[in-house]
Amino acid sequence: MYNSKIIGLGKYVPENVVTNDDLSKLMDTNDEWITERTGIKERRWVKAGDGDTTATMGVKAAKQAIERAGINKNDIDFIIFATLSPDMYFPGPGVQVQHALDIKTVGALDVRNQCSGFVYALSVADNFIKTGMYKNVLVIGSELHSHGLDKTTRGRGVSVIFGDGAGAAILSREEDTSKGILSTHLHSQGEHAEELVVKAPGMGTRWVTDIIAEDNKDDESYFPYMNGQFVFKNAVVRFSEVIMEGLQKNNLQKEDIDMLIPHQANLRIAQFIQKKFQLTDDQVYNNIMRYGNTTAASIPIALTEAWEEGKVNEGDTVVLAAFGSGFTWGSVIIKW
Repeated sequence: MYNSKIIGLGKYVPENVVTNDDLSKLMDTNDEWITERTGIKERRWVKAGDGDTTATMGVKAAKQAIERAGINKNDIDFIIFATLSPDMYFPGPGVQVQHALDIKTVGALDVRNQCSGFVYALSVADNFIKTGMYKNVLVIGSELHSHGLDKTTRGRGVSVIFGDGAGAAILSREEDTSKGILSTHLHSQGEHAEELVVKAPGMGTRWVTDIIAEDNKDDESYFPYMNGQFVFKNAVVRFSEVIMEGLQKNNLQKEDIDMLIPHQANLRIAQFIQKKFQLTDDQVYNNIMRYGNTTAASIPIALTEAWEEGKVNEGDTVVLAAFGSGFTWGSVIIKW
C-alpha cells in the first residue's frame, strides 16, 4: 500500500471583479447586507465571450499544477474533474481536459458532489493511488456559476454568494505512509436534497421540452434554490463532526491542526468552526471575501493560495472540510 501526496497545486480565476456595489446596480441589495450575512466583498464572474468556461478554467489551473509538480503531462495516469456547472449536459469536462492538455488516452471521471466535490474527488484519487492502480492523478475543481444565476432581486439570496474559478492538484504516489493524505471521510443525507437544489432541466422533474412548451418567464426551477438558514444550521454541525472524525481516525487532537481549509461557503460558518476548535486566524485560511463561494473550486483555490503564501509547509497537519448540496460532506486529513 502507498499513500498519495499532493505535489503540485494551481488555480485560475477570471479577471472580471464584481463587487457588492456592482450587484446593487442589478438588484435590491447593498454591501452591508451581503457582508454581514456572508462575509463576501467581491467575486469573479466570467464575462460572456471572453473564452472562459468550466473546462478551460480547469485546464489553466491544471497547467499550473503540472508545472509546479515538476512532471510531464503524459505522466498523468487519470483525471478527476469535480463540478456542478459542466460546459455541456454531457459529456462531462474531464474528457475536455484530456483533449485540451493533449494527454494520452487516460481515463477521465466527473464528480457531481457540488460544494464537497473536490473532497470527494481527492478521496477517489487517493484510493486509486493507495491501491497501486495509478501513480499520478490530476484532480480539478472548477465552476462557472455566473451564467446560471438569477441576477434580479428575486434571486439575490443566492446570486450574491457564488463566484467563478478553478483549482487543481496533482496527487502522486508516496511510499512513506506517514506523509500525504492520511484519511478521507465522506457522508451524505439525501433526505435534504431539495434544500439546496437546481431542479431543472432534469429527466425526473422538468426537461427542456417542458420548459420550452410552458414558456413561463416566472419559472424558477432552473435557477438555484437554497434554504439558507437550514443549510447553515446543518453545515456547522456536519463540519464539526467530520473534522473530529478525521482527527480521531489519526489519533490527533484539535491542537494538532496547523491549517484548516474549509469550503468557502460562508465566512460565518468558517468563523463558527474556528471558534469551536479554538484555532487562531493563522490556523484557518479564508478567501471567500475575495472570490465568493466557488463550490467545487473553493478548496483547491484556497489551498493553492495558502501554499503560495507560505502558510502550508512540510510536516504540517492540514485539514480540508466541506459541506454542500445533497446533503454531502467530508474531510481530508493530510500530513504535508
